[in-house]
Amino acid sequence: MTDDLLRVLILVLVFAAVLLVVEVLLGGYLRSRSKDRSINQRLRMISHGVSRADTMSTLRRHNLDMVGKVPAPFQAIVRKLERTLLAAGLLIPTGRLLALIVLAPVLVMAVIILAMLVAGAPIGFGRLLLVGTFAAVVGSLIPLMLLSRRAQARRKKMQEQFPVALDVFVRGLRAGHPVAAALDLLTVEMPDPIGSQFGLVVDEVTYGAELRDSLAALAERWDLDDMRMFVVSLSVQHETGGNLAEILENLSRVIRDRQSMLMKVRALSSEGRMTAVILTLLPVLTFGGLFLLNAKFYLQVADDPMFVPGFAALVLLYCIGFVTIRRMVDLKV
Repeated sequence: MTDDLLRVLILVLVFAAVLLVVEVLLGGYLRSRSKDRSINQRLRMISHGVSRADTMSTLRRHNLDMVGKVPAPFQAIVRKLERTLLAAGLLIPTGRLLALIVLAPVLVMAVIILAMLVAGAPIGFGRLLLVGTFAAVVGSLIPLMLLSRRAQARRKKMQEQFPVALDVFVRGLRAGHPVAAALDLLTVEMPDPIGSQFGLVVDEVTYGAELRDSLAALAERWDLDDMRMFVVSLSVQHETGGNLAEILENLSRVIRDRQSMLMKVRALSSEGRMTAVILTLLPVLTFGGLFLLNAKFYLQVADDPMFVPGFAALVLLYCIGFVTIRRMVDLKV
C-alpha cells in the first residue's frame, strides 16, 4: 500500500470517526430537548420525586405568597406582582424579588458614587438625582419590563393553547371518558403553560375541591375571559344538563373566531403598537446606554441650576406619555 493511499484512508477514517461522534452528541442533545418539550413543568417535577401536594403548592406559589404580609396600601401592587410572576412561570419568592428590586438600584448607585469619589468628581444634588435615576432604570425598570414581557408572552401562549385543549377535552368526552379523566388527559398531552395549569386543577379536585371552583380560580389567576366562558359552560351544563361535548365544541369555535378577529385587529394596529413600543423603550435604553458609554454627556450639565426642575419635568412628561400610549393601544376585542 502506497503512502498516498494510506494517507487518504487515515483521513477517511478520521472524518468518519468525527462524523460519528458529532452525530451521537447531537442526537443525544436533540433527544433530551425533545423529551423536555414533551412534558410540562408539573410532570417534570413529579418525575423528579416531588410529591403532588408540594408540586401544587409550588406552582400555585402558595408558599411564596406574601400579599397578606404587607400593609394594605401595598397589597394591590404585591398582588399584581404575584400574578406577573405566576404568568411568567417563575418560582422566585415574591419577597426576594421585591428585595432585589429595592436593593439593586441602591447597589448600582453606591458603585457609581464610589467610582465618582475615586475619580475625584464633584457630587451635587443634580448629579445624585441623575445617578439615582440611572440606577432605578438599570436596577428596577428594565428588569420589570423584561418580566412583564415574559408574562405577556406566556399569557398569549395560554390563550392560543386553550382552543386546542378544548378540542382534546371534547375528544376525551366523546370517547367515553368522564370529565375528570378528560381533564387529566390534558395534563399529559398539553405542554406548558396550559398543561401544568390544568394539572393543578386535577390535583385540587383530587384533594377534594370542587371542579368549578378550581377552574374559576384558574381563570381568575390568569385573568382570561375564554376560561371564564369555559367555567360558565360547565356550570350551565351541570345545572340544566345537555351534551357537554357539543357545548364545548361550539365554545371552541367561538373562541377561535374571537381570536381570528383579535389577530385582524392586531394586524391593523401593528404600526401603532410598534410605535408605542419604540417610544416607550427608546428613551429608557438611550438614557441607560449613553450613561454607560459616556457619563460625562449628562454629568457636565447636572450642576446647572435648571437641571433638576428640567429633569423632573422630563420624567413627568415621560410617565404621562407612557400612560397615554398604553391607553391608546390597549384594544379590547
